[in-house]
Amino acid sequence: MIGKGKSIAHTGACMEYGWNQEKDSEVVFSQHVVGENPRQITEEFRLIQEENTRCQKNTLSFILSPTREDGRNLTKRQLGELTQRFIKEMQLKERQAIAFVHRDKAHTHVHLYVNRISFDGKAYNDSFIGKRSQFAAESVAKKMELTTVKEVQLEKQLDSIHTRLEIKNIHQRVMENERPKTLDGYIKAMQKRNVEVIPSINKANKLQGFRFEYQGHNFKASEVHRSMSGGKIMGQLLQKKGVGKSIVADKSVQLLGKTLEMSTNLASSIAKNIIKKTIKRAIDPGIGY
Repeated sequence: MIGKGKSIAHTGACMEYGWNQEKDSEVVFSQHVVGENPRQITEEFRLIQEENTRCQKNTLSFILSPTREDGRNLTKRQLGELTQRFIKEMQLKERQAIAFVHRDKAHTHVHLYVNRISFDGKAYNDSFIGKRSQFAAESVAKKMELTTVKEVQLEKQLDSIHTRLEIKNIHQRVMENERPKTLDGYIKAMQKRNVEVIPSINKANKLQGFRFEYQGHNFKASEVHRSMSGGKIMGQLLQKKGVGKSIVADKSVQLLGKTLEMSTNLASSIAKNIIKKTIKRAIDPGIGY
């Protein structure tokens, strides 16, 4: 579950948004308020806020977002419990508060508004409220056996590692089995295996590298693996074609029927990789003698 929090000054507008019937919103929690609509609740907040006119951002706004799967399964009562636990974690029990659930999107989330001004006129300390909101949401998620942000991040990280490994394996099979000699040939061969190779063009309209898109993921070439940087891929292709030096010399390449100039960094990287491979081929035959 993700928790976000901040102090706001426009209480009425936010309350109207939270209690928007078109978004299928419904109240899941309230404390120390009796109003039956946004205007009445805002007025109740204002009466207390008049006790501290120095505080301009006098309402605390929070968004509590369970994961999509958790959100689908949580009942109105459970969302109310979730909100109540969050308020306790944030030490906001003795303040006016109201919360609404929005189920208008696939991602269920709760909008919580709390009066920053207490009944004795003191303003709640909102230092680092964003971080504190996330820590409180993590604590509530653990206690209610919901998915935490750390668990989601770990799952995404593992999924990313698996996807990058798949792209690298596909790249290797293309290079070893089909041995493309042109950039277009490489792009088409990868596309047949459902990997989109997307040229990265800079503001000067020069080719500076590539991105790979596969199964909903999008990575820079070097993020997939250090052996798959734009310079290394281009160096492999150009050497197979036997035109590496001439291509690097005029810093241009054929892409989708057009001649595209390469960025200085890409051309330099290609040249370095070609030189390294040339030296390696010259040295390898002598190894072991």
